[in-house]
Amino acid sequence: MSKALVALLVAAVILALAPTTAMARDFPFCIKSCDYGGGHGDCSFASYQQCQATASGRLAYCDVNPYFNSNGDGQSGRSHQSRRKF
Repeated sequence: MSKALVALLVAAVILALAPTTAMARDFPFCIKSCDYGGGHGDCSFASYQQCQATASGRLAYCDVNPYFNSNGDGQSGRSHQSRRKF
């Protein structure tokens, strides 16, 4: 394959994955285990019961999504910017 084709494929994969990361902040519950993305887990559950049904029979548990935006203003509940001045 040419370098340009490989670069195009890599860019397409990155763009395809980017929206799913942002959308995960829109759901209040996460499933967590070593099968679900390490520390953050899969935060695509609208209810605790939905998450529990998915976790049932697995070595997994459900937890509150720390990045869930419950106020609907498009901003995360936490600030990830450093408060240090440079």
